[in-house]
Amino acid sequence: MRADPLRERVATLIADVSGGEVSAHEVLESTGSLTASGVSSLTFLRLIDALEGEFDVFFDLDADLDFVEDLDSLVAHLTRHGVAVGDG
Repeated sequence: MRADPLRERVATLIADVSGGEVSAHEVLESTGSLTASGVSSLTFLRLIDALEGEFDVFFDLDADLDFVEDLDSLVAHLTRHGVAVGDG
């Protein structure tokens, strides 16, 4: 199975902004929520900021952010908004 570059990049961003709370590997292997994986509310805010900067997208913090619940939902949301990561 071929790895999804966007999924891997988002997992890396989560690890980067978590300050050591979680690793990219833990995020990629998790089948539950990001919160259950150890991601804090502060990390979620840092993640939103990082995603907006990296992918030139905007997240309305007053809107429903349920798509940030887990990695796959987040990647699906980004994909629906035209975000992609090249293979190199």
